[in-house]
Amino acid sequence: MNLRNAAFAAMGLVCLAIVSYAQVATLEGDVKGTDGKPVAGAVIYFHRTDIKWDSKTKTDKKGHYIHAGVPLGMYDISCEVDGKIVDKVSGVKTTLGEHPPVDFDMRKSSDAAASARNAEIQKAFETGQMSDDLKRQMTPEQKAAMEKQISQNAEKFKKNKELNDSFNAGFEALQNKKYDDAVTNLEKAATLDQTQSAVYANLGDAYMGLAGTKTGPEFDATAQKGIDAYAKAIELKPDDASVHNNYALALAKVKKFPEMQAELKKAADLDPTTAYVKYFNLGALMTNNGQPEAAAAAFKMAIDSAPDNPKNCEAYYQYGLSLAAQASVSSDGKITAPPGTIDAFQKYLQLVPDGKNAQSAKDMIAQLGGTIDTNYKNPAAQKKKK
Repeated sequence: MNLRNAAFAAMGLVCLAIVSYAQVATLEGDVKGTDGKPVAGAVIYFHRTDIKWDSKTKTDKKGHYIHAGVPLGMYDISCEVDGKIVDKVSGVKTTLGEHPPVDFDMRKSSDAAASARNAEIQKAFETGQMSDDLKRQMTPEQKAAMEKQISQNAEKFKKNKELNDSFNAGFEALQNKKYDDAVTNLEKAATLDQTQSAVYANLGDAYMGLAGTKTGPEFDATAQKGIDAYAKAIELKPDDASVHNNYALALAKVKKFPEMQAELKKAADLDPTTAYVKYFNLGALMTNNGQPEAAAAAFKMAIDSAPDNPKNCEAYYQYGLSLAAQASVSSDGKITAPPGTIDAFQKYLQLVPDGKNAQSAKDMIAQLGGTIDTNYKNPAAQKKKK
């Protein structure tokens, strides 16, 4: 080989060395223990995944490690403490120049491991089976205890599913007025769990719906089951206004009026915003049972609960009718109604001048010798205009 060729060969070797040198990176990072302090002597493993290449280094007394001359490629980097792999970072791609640190914080990895283990345990509870990984993490004693708990939880989950399925089927049947099916499914739900107020509340509705299809002793027996179901629902959840209301309506159907009034009063006290609805229902029931004085008292309570609410307009109309039903007729044919009768019809017309009972209210006012107020201005409309 002449000198010229030797020179070119030497230059090629230098270039190759430079290129080879340029294709490596430096990886470093810190290792912290579960107490947040640096971990000295931790072993850091570098496993290249795209081609075969493995290496390792250790952390110094400050918990810091550094490894120069790492070929460019893809790596899995693991951290070993006291002979056990405590954390791993996968898919690290080395790059030329300054590389982001690859740190290991055993506090985070411990939390992540605990979270993953908890998720695995929860899955075991739900499926009734432990994974092989979970089994390997446990001592024989822990495994036996876990298997026992899984067995107990599996039975619990099964009951909960049966409870939900029965309740949903009963509720759907109730909405479709299939009262026999509703009673059957809700009774099953009540048997599975006797602490669910919603089950008994809907069971009460189902029994009262079924009672409506029966007469005589069958009606009495079925309605009583509904009343018992409502009572149980209230025992479990005394502050449920809607259950008190439905309980009251059921009591009215079996003509237990004093008890009914007490339940409606509770419902109104628990939910003052809809108290007028509860009292209106009471008035309607009293009207249907031929008790105009009791009906008038109930409608007056509805009025006092929401005196200017247009949604409560029917209370004024029904109050007027209840009072009118107590009117007396003199020998000369003059009708004398209790005080407030004409005012009730007038107020109805003020709230809803074009209401469905407007003409009837006007006729009642005329028959009682009153005058219809035609100068009324809706305060809500006036306020909106301003």
